[in-house]
Amino acid sequence: MKILVTGVAGFIGFHLANRLLHEGIQVYGIDNLNPYYDVSLKQARLAHLQPQAGFTFQTLDLSDRPGIAQLFQDHAFDYVVNLAAQAGVRYSLENPWAYVDSNVSGFVNLLEGCRQTQVKHLVFASSSSVYGANTKVPFAVGDQVDHPISLYAATKKANELMAHTYSHLYQLPTTGLRFFTVYGPWGRPDMAYFKFVKAIVEGKPIDIYNYGKMKRDFTYVDDVVEGIVRVLSHVPLATRLPDLSTAAPYKLYNIGNHSPVELMHFIAVIEQVLGKTAEKRLLPMQAGDVPATYADVDDLMQDVGFKPSTPIEIGIQRFVDWYCQYYQISI
Repeated sequence: MKILVTGVAGFIGFHLANRLLHEGIQVYGIDNLNPYYDVSLKQARLAHLQPQAGFTFQTLDLSDRPGIAQLFQDHAFDYVVNLAAQAGVRYSLENPWAYVDSNVSGFVNLLEGCRQTQVKHLVFASSSSVYGANTKVPFAVGDQVDHPISLYAATKKANELMAHTYSHLYQLPTTGLRFFTVYGPWGRPDMAYFKFVKAIVEGKPIDIYNYGKMKRDFTYVDDVVEGIVRVLSHVPLATRLPDLSTAAPYKLYNIGNHSPVELMHFIAVIEQVLGKTAEKRLLPMQAGDVPATYADVDDLMQDVGFKPSTPIEIGIQRFVDWYCQYYQISI
């Protein structure tokens, strides 16, 4: 079995590739190694993957149409997991074109490659951001998500729509996964929990938006990877969807902990693990952000028998352990 993992030098892509390789599966990974955050961290992740049997890496951008077409011509992939994307809600306010190039044009290139080579199943990363300012909780995949409040969220919703179109037109099995605030070792430095730990360790203040009145369905990365692996082998069949006149082999799932945590409690857990108290700067809500996320994971549990469950106390301890080891810090 040969699986293409895009964004393989990224946070989730690295963990997924590592899991698949340990199971004896061939992984072909691509990544453009863009400088949105510290490239040396991406290279360090790759350094852990490259010595492993069955792993191949190519530097390649999803927006490179000829390059992606050639990739699919040269290799017969059984499955594809698309984790490559321009990430971050706030950065989309500064550089919208990066999101269109990677998340929209790049995704079409990938869809074309999958359909031309009859890939068995495309699993792609969506985001809880698609729920926008929805107030109904928990967020369910059947909820209306027609009012995104960031360009990042709009591109992820566009991915879901394009994937459904290809599933309908070409019977390409596709599954979208709406991730909820993924955290853990080897995480992204632009994420709040990473910034919190870094600032507290360095004795600097942390910025807390919406005056701390935030809730997040924090999801530990190993749980996300378990969900991806289970969904990958659960190929959707062509079934009639509610309120649609067409049927397609297409599915959406939330992957979240189904247990939203108050941001101030999350920070308190970090303080407890570090043995240090943070200096807190309470600030207003940032543009494009939402006050709360909360995943309904009933469909995931029903279809693949799994729901994330790692408590934040364990997840944060593992992240801090990795952070101190990676950056050679004693606390």
